[in-house]
Amino acid sequence: MLNRKYKIKLSIGFILSLLILCHNQTMGQKDKNLIYNPSFEEYYTCPQKIEPYGYMSEAVAWWQPTGGSADYYNKCGSRQCNVPKNKLGIQMPRTGIGMVGIYTSKTTYREYIQTEFKEELIEGETYKLTFYVSLSEYSAGAIATIGALFTEDRIQQDTREMLTDQEITKYDNGISQSISTYLKPQIVNSYNHPIVDTENWVKIEGEYRAHGGERFITIGNFYPAPQSNCVDLPYLTYLLPGAYYYIDDVSLYCLECKEEKIIENNITITKTKDEKRYEVGQVIVMENIFFEFDKSIILPQSFVELNNLISLLNKYPYMKIELSGHTDSKGSDNYNQKLSYSRVKAVYEHLISQGISSKRLQYRSYGSTQPIADNQTDEGRAKNRRVEFKILEL
Repeated sequence: MLNRKYKIKLSIGFILSLLILCHNQTMGQKDKNLIYNPSFEEYYTCPQKIEPYGYMSEAVAWWQPTGGSADYYNKCGSRQCNVPKNKLGIQMPRTGIGMVGIYTSKTTYREYIQTEFKEELIEGETYKLTFYVSLSEYSAGAIATIGALFTEDRIQQDTREMLTDQEITKYDNGISQSISTYLKPQIVNSYNHPIVDTENWVKIEGEYRAHGGERFITIGNFYPAPQSNCVDLPYLTYLLPGAYYYIDDVSLYCLECKEEKIIENNITITKTKDEKRYEVGQVIVMENIFFEFDKSIILPQSFVELNNLISLLNKYPYMKIELSGHTDSKGSDNYNQKLSYSRVKAVYEHLISQGISSKRLQYRSYGSTQPIADNQTDEGRAKNRRVEFKILEL
């Protein structure tokens, strides 16, 4: 009798285990937030000052893509950057102790924030984006059209106004003209619903069908003031020159992104997408590693790419790599050699600081001797300024 009860309990436990396993297997990418540091809780240093030309360098995995100066707030910050009260308003984060803030403006001035996804979006799949905003009571008004732009490439512009896309049109007579068009977000808050709440957090959400290969998202106001539905509100203090919004809790989930496959014994597994294969001798360009001008100081917008490499090395514990540093052709050969050396060494030291054994790493510098693009163009020089890694062992 005791044995029978034991067998019944064991069977029930086995069934429950299978149900849990099947549930976890079918979750897959569908239930995975593709945003790093979605609530802005992770930071490199506590924010100390609101900078008119800052990098927003404190928040992990987030940066500003333009000359505008987005702001980071945290409970550990100084008086200017603290929560709930800070230099530009009074607001508690929606969750946790961190948040960011941007000017969306009634003028031409704009600020944006940008990050890179944990993995690129899959062609044909539908994704749901959600983030929350709250208007600062110090603002000089409110707007409606805060939105998000999905792109394959990182946006980098010096402008302090709206983001534009440069296009060249050539005419039959040989005359060419540069035409600027505004970048249009795929998800945007309704024009008919200005975001006027200064106490609560307002949800902005929408669905996006991916073209495939999108890796970055940029959040802000992509519309001119006349198209942003600017409104004045009697309860605002008008201490700031424009509409200033706090942002928190950004999430991006794939609504399906799973392909169920039936295998032997009627067990169902979930397949998200083909896993990338690696082999000895393969060279991979780290496309999004950035340094301060003429220095070897790694900029915060590089850490997403570096974290991806760290994850790869942790996934393949026997992998050994050789890092290589390269520059464009500007400057003397001696200068370029020294600069590429100091930069690739900085990447090497960062990997070690994150727990990667030095026995798995080598590094070399090549200066400008191994270009991969034309050094006569800005685009080519940008490609030549790079860090690569070569797989030595797997």
